[in-house]
Amino acid sequence: MSVRAKVTPLMGTEANADHLLRNPIGFLLVPRFTVIALSSAIEPLRIANRYVTRKYSWKLISADGKAVADGNGLQIQPDRSIENAEALGTLFVCADHDPEKAASRRTSTWLRGLDRKGVTLGGIDAGAFVLAKAGLLDNRRVTVHWEVIEAFRERYPGIEVTESLFEVDRDRLTSAGGVAVIDMMLHAIAADHGQAIADRVAEHCLHDHIRNASELQRMALSGKAPATDPKVSQAIRYAESRLDRPFTPTDVAKGIGLSTRQLSRLFRVALGESPARCFFRLRLERARLLLRRTEMTILDVSVACGFASQAHFSRSYRAGFGHPPREERLHARPAQRLVMDLP
Repeated sequence: MSVRAKVTPLMGTEANADHLLRNPIGFLLVPRFTVIALSSAIEPLRIANRYVTRKYSWKLISADGKAVADGNGLQIQPDRSIENAEALGTLFVCADHDPEKAASRRTSTWLRGLDRKGVTLGGIDAGAFVLAKAGLLDNRRVTVHWEVIEAFRERYPGIEVTESLFEVDRDRLTSAGGVAVIDMMLHAIAADHGQAIADRVAEHCLHDHIRNASELQRMALSGKAPATDPKVSQAIRYAESRLDRPFTPTDVAKGIGLSTRQLSRLFRVALGESPARCFFRLRLERARLLLRRTEMTILDVSVACGFASQAHFSRSYRAGFGHPPREERLHARPAQRLVMDLP
């Protein structure tokens, strides 16, 4: 016999028209999406339904109605295809690797139709690429997973993309993916039903606190090094935000209010290397991410990472990783997520 605790509903806002998440909620599964992001979106909704009068409802959708394999090869059977999907109030695009390849003209047309009907649209992980390709993110602030932020900026320079955990800009909701989706959904639940219900759902998810949208997705390189001076952290964040252009350690030092000699001494103590060497590694690591996770040309990658020329980039890449850039995609498995192993 199973024992289930009695659930006491909490009072919250029950109006539907002005809810951030309007029913029914659809999740468009793009091949090789990340299942952790999908689960992080659905579980808060399921738990919230224990406490609210207006229950959330959702459906899984694929382009053709057939099962979709996630990045691990797990087959997820959707409820609908885009042709027979019922009327929706909200639609999230769940995508990860090479999302634009799956963004067919038919899918883009369907998404634009939803927008004309007033459906709230969202992107999870790399889902914003699909919405952007359909022309649905103009004049909106969005976010994507940190691995593909630079690729998004290169592909859609007119769209403001941030490194936040999630962004809510009017009728567009985007999240960086992973467990950051939980924070976005908790934010939406709080807007729909009140903070008390959102806090209760967070407790069920063992989510010790609901993070703000403005919190950054990843710790800076310096945060991974022991006994790092705060100025080193600041210098690396400054450099990471400028990897698409040439700069020198002197430029960075001036930007954070230090002398070049002070900056060099702090880096030697904290990281055991010079600022120039550290910044160069940052460029190479950014380039490796773009080569593995996007279809950008080698020339475009070299420009996005601030190298003076493609030839200089190729020589530097071979020296750093032991093979030229063109071979990088052969070394990476198709659905691989790169974890940056920096000191």
